[in-house]
Amino acid sequence: MDLRFTEQQEILKKSARDFLTKECPKAKVRELEHDAKGYDPVLWQKMADLGWLGFNIPEEYEGMGYSFEDLAVHVEEVGRNILPGPYLSTVVNTFAIVEAGTDEIKKELLSKISYGKCILTLAWLEENGQFDAAGITLKAAHKGNDFVLNGTKMFVDGAHVADYMIVVARTKESANHEDGVTLFVVDAKASGVKSTVIPTIAHDHLCEVVFKDVTAPAKNVLGKVDKGWETLQMIIRKGSILKAAESLGGLQSVVEMTVAYSKERVQYDRPIGAFQALQHKMADMWIAMGTSKYLLYEAAWMESNGIPNAKEASMTKAYINEAYKLVAALGVKLHGGIGTSYDHDAPLFFRRAKAADTVFGSTDYHRELVAQHIGLK
Repeated sequence: MDLRFTEQQEILKKSARDFLTKECPKAKVRELEHDAKGYDPVLWQKMADLGWLGFNIPEEYEGMGYSFEDLAVHVEEVGRNILPGPYLSTVVNTFAIVEAGTDEIKKELLSKISYGKCILTLAWLEENGQFDAAGITLKAAHKGNDFVLNGTKMFVDGAHVADYMIVVARTKESANHEDGVTLFVVDAKASGVKSTVIPTIAHDHLCEVVFKDVTAPAKNVLGKVDKGWETLQMIIRKGSILKAAESLGGLQSVVEMTVAYSKERVQYDRPIGAFQALQHKMADMWIAMGTSKYLLYEAAWMESNGIPNAKEASMTKAYINEAYKLVAALGVKLHGGIGTSYDHDAPLFFRRAKAADTVFGSTDYHRELVAQHIGLK
């Protein structure tokens, strides 16, 4: 396994960093936190024009056809800059269309996604807060050749601006909760769909979505009826790795800004980085960064090469969840009073680190999955 970046990946990293530094400075990030939409449509279209939204879409559907590892490299840079909006949600859920959608759905949506004309999100979690199949209670009942959805989903990323949602629903009751789960592509603006933004620490525009007698055509089923849990696991696995990549980018930004500040901030006639106690804290941050990077790119490389990696994906998400929170908290502390200012970047990353924990599964959830993979059931 060679974890060195290819020339193409280095170009992807540099181009993404240069673009976001110019087009989405931290002042804009803070501005968009309080924007009703939570993203900039003009910036979104510029990203589409650069091919960002089609990275994982096959060329036959107007995409770029890049590898999963290439995408992880790119998303790391997105996280380094804290790009607001439904980018990661759209990219991750595109995998479900590519891998489980009908030809009709692929032809209808993939080119639109690639051209920036379609935003996707995943309606998975519910009020019970469970990440496993037992937590899926939203009902999808047969009605002729279609289905009718009733229930509520929570913490749906950008549902208020999404064009389509991938809705995880219960189509059959079974002793085995994984049997009877079905995934539907649902028009986010359909009659009976109501999205309400939930206030959160990161101002990341998560929504409560209520479905009341919402019709989902049979052609919009992803995969097979009652057998959607496997597709959802694929979304969670890929999403966990890419969310970890985004978190790694943010983590690296915190480490770099903190080390730089420790060389500039003088106390008692010495830079604060000269004090051993602070050096050890920054060494801990550096170690967490290095370990995170190795775990991430091992999982991304395995995913990119079709090697089973469910355990590695969960290891990566669980570790980087905690590493990002630790590093972000130390970053605030080591900056001192200025590190608590709204206008400083340290608390911006701190809030994002806290919010990243539960996206595509919390630390505890992924620890449990790792335990199962090593035979501790």
